[in-house]
Amino acid sequence: MPDDSASTPKPLLNGWFVPNDIDGFFGLFVDNLCQLIVIVSLCPLIAGLPVELVVGRILPGIAISLVAGNVFYAWQAHRLSKKTAKPVTALPFGVNTVSLFAFIFLIMGPVYHETHNAELAWKVSLAAGFLGGVIEIVTSFFGDWVRRHTPRAALLSTLAGVAITFISMGFIFQIFNSPLVAVFPALLVLIGFAGRVRWPFSLPTGLIAVLIGTAAAWLLRSLHLAPMPVWPDSHLELYAPLPIVGEVLGLLIDPHVWSFAAVFIPMAVLNVIGSIQNLESAEAAGDKFDTRSSLLTNGISALVGVFFGNPFAPTIYIGHPGWKAMGARVGYSVMNAVAVTLICLTGAVPFLLYFMPIEATLGILLWIGLIITAQAFQEVPRIHAPAVAIGFIPSLANWGLFLIQTTMQKVSPGFTLKHAAEIFSPELFLNGMICLAQGFMFISIFFSAIMAKIIDRRWRAAAIWCLLASAASACGIIHGFVFTDDGSFAPAFFHSPSLAGPFPSGLDFALAYLLAAVVLMAMHFLKPGEIKH
Repeated sequence: MPDDSASTPKPLLNGWFVPNDIDGFFGLFVDNLCQLIVIVSLCPLIAGLPVELVVGRILPGIAISLVAGNVFYAWQAHRLSKKTAKPVTALPFGVNTVSLFAFIFLIMGPVYHETHNAELAWKVSLAAGFLGGVIEIVTSFFGDWVRRHTPRAALLSTLAGVAITFISMGFIFQIFNSPLVAVFPALLVLIGFAGRVRWPFSLPTGLIAVLIGTAAAWLLRSLHLAPMPVWPDSHLELYAPLPIVGEVLGLLIDPHVWSFAAVFIPMAVLNVIGSIQNLESAEAAGDKFDTRSSLLTNGISALVGVFFGNPFAPTIYIGHPGWKAMGARVGYSVMNAVAVTLICLTGAVPFLLYFMPIEATLGILLWIGLIITAQAFQEVPRIHAPAVAIGFIPSLANWGLFLIQTTMQKVSPGFTLKHAAEIFSPELFLNGMICLAQGFMFISIFFSAIMAKIIDRRWRAAAIWCLLASAASACGIIHGFVFTDDGSFAPAFFHSPSLAGPFPSGLDFALAYLLAAVVLMAMHFLKPGEIKH
């Protein structure tokens, strides 16, 4: 747990702001900015949405979602701080990255390619987002039960796996790709945060790093050692959020919507589980928030956003311990809400990126990834370290598969994952990698929970987790996959006669987990002796 006395200067504005909130703001804002860039880039490319629709309808809806959540979580943290008389860090909040890609590639894209109607693709995704939000609200009422009965190692290792792969590794590659702009600011971030340095005039570490990185970028540009960015073609103007309630509710009887239930239902459940994991992470860092109200806010923010044109579910972000270690408290959440709102309502994303290179900010996110990874080992019983480590494996498989797919698309767009599996599987065991990547967050939870219960010699509890993994495998939620017509892969519950092929259905994994459950239940009754080391 961070040393609050060392990291938090005197609070201002009746406890609503501390100088370190500027550091936290940069980290959270950059994370949200990345999601906005992805949305503006991919929605027109994959789903045919006009840029005017994305900027004029979806982004204002995102602003509504994030304001609702950020303001609540800031108030929640402020109230908890007053109650406990201790510094409290608000839960970070933003667009859910996983469901963002799922909605674009698995809902909006297919609807558009089937109907060539971009507006219908957008509205179908809104209806799916509405149903997902309802599922989140319903499941929030038993989220606390899930949290009590899931080992902390299972909750934290899943986050750590994502942190060390998609956050830390992805960003450090980008940092070292721009050494003159990004490496020194990243080192400053590590020096400032890891060394708990108080800089002259109490300047925040993140602000110093961003200013130096931005100055370096413009110096290189002025010396013609780096290309000048292109001035954006778009214009700054006010895009007011417009309600679309009636049309969303009317689409709930559209068969197009329900044909994608296999996408939005698991995504909604996964969003709840991810939020529970992040609440557990926050508690491990010293901030215990009420589970039900936190999850309800998640679902309600999603519904509010949908009714104003945003299909992409928001979520409690991974990384609370990182923001707490920075010394951020409540104000960074409010600042993020204000900044994201201004950007979304004015179309300012291209102009912001023109002046401030994103590479200058990546050291902050790298530090957050490192803190999350370290916490997974620090905040569980020492004996559970293997349970944390095994939970990393599915994330590593998913990240490796992402690198392979990206490389194939760049080298030969016609060369698909199906082709690669047929050619390279004896060397790469690509089918095995896909089996670990398919439902990787659920697999990580199962692996870590089973291992933690085995370490504790709680054989019956371990058997129950194996049965859950068996059921998930049999349903095609984890492991089982099919290659699709375009050469990619999808969960096994998408199986249809046209997708038949010699690949795992999930039933083979279900049998393996079932046999393990039988062995564990036998051990529960036989009570085998213990080897003493």
